Amino acid sequence: MTVGSAFVVNGRFMGRPVTGVERFAREILVALDRGLPEWLPGARLILAVPRGTPDTLGLKHAEVVEVGQRQGHAWEQLELARFRRELPLLSLCNTAPVFRRKQFVVIHDAAVFSLPQAYGWKFRLAYKVMHQALARMGAGILTVSDFSRRELSRHLRLPAERIGVLPESGEHMLRLQPDDTILERHGLRERPYVLAVSSNHLGKNFGFVAEALLQLGQPDFDVVVAGGSNSAVFAQRGTSLPPFIKRVGYVSDEALSSLYRHAACFVFPSVYEGFGLPPMEAMTLGCPVLASRAASIPEVCGDAATYFDPRDPQSFIQALQGVMMSDAGQKEAWRARSVSHSLNWTWRRAAQDLAQKMKERLR
Repeated sequence: MTVGSAFVVNGRFMGRPVTGVERFAREILVALDRGLPEWLPGARLILAVPRGTPDTLGLKHAEVVEVGQRQGHAWEQLELARFRRELPLLSLCNTAPVFRRKQFVVIHDAAVFSLPQAYGWKFRLAYKVMHQALARMGAGILTVSDFSRRELSRHLRLPAERIGVLPESGEHMLRLQPDDTILERHGLRERPYVLAVSSNHLGKNFGFVAEALLQLGQPDFDVVVAGGSNSAVFAQRGTSLPPFIKRVGYVSDEALSSLYRHAACFVFPSVYEGFGLPPMEAMTLGCPVLASRAASIPEVCGDAATYFDPRDPQSFIQALQGVMMSDAGQKEAWRARSVSHSLNWTWRRAAQDLAQKMKERLR
């Protein structure tokens, strides 16, 4: 990439609710914008978005351009594909126009290949075909962990060295003003609680947690379950729940920040993750993490987490009880270790790596 050059950013994510991949896109793009004058002097961004998409990022070195008339995949594959074809394109959220040369795409995981039963057949087929085509067309493939790099290398039949890694961060949680009213609304100041976030996605493995919790008896702590799907998960196990399990439903980022900050620990039972952003968010706020030993999670959490077998409820129960029975000094040391570990992961580092990779491939 030469001084004074430009590249297009796929802004389709700007019109979607913020989940993990959209969080990644927003945070790394903001960090890239801030570091652009230092890392790529004279370069500029053209953030291409579908018509009617609000600009919520306020980038200083980017021009936001509404492109075409369509939305969704049709916009991406037909209209974005034709927009400023002479410039390199950067797509940050798993999908990109297949028939476009000189582009980078971040594919966060290989779950459609490795955990196909978690998806409907149409979604699974579309993503498999798209990712395989992008690899064949010579797109620069990026991902978010060494685990995902190995997985994508295997399934897309690419040399691992052709796939770059851009680790994520939880530091965005530090910008939030915690909403502590959630603690009063649900009576969470009365005794310690463990935090879990539920999901119906098979890879998140929350059914495992639900089964294990019902074996706890009457613990001297509560279990707070956030997330909109937890009613469906627990409904499969009967309507009567022990009083120590408190479902709080969907919560705002500010309320989640408060829950992280005051929890005795955060439980992450996933069996398949490209990175695992929630435990990194928890660690950033000093919340100890109890996590499954699977996929990318040990890579991300290192020695700052306590692990359990995500297929063995007794392994989880023993680990949880061990954490909750630890003394105040042990708990404080664990919190300090969590924060210390999180400092190694920053959005600036990821954005700088991205700028360097683009510079190397596109100059």
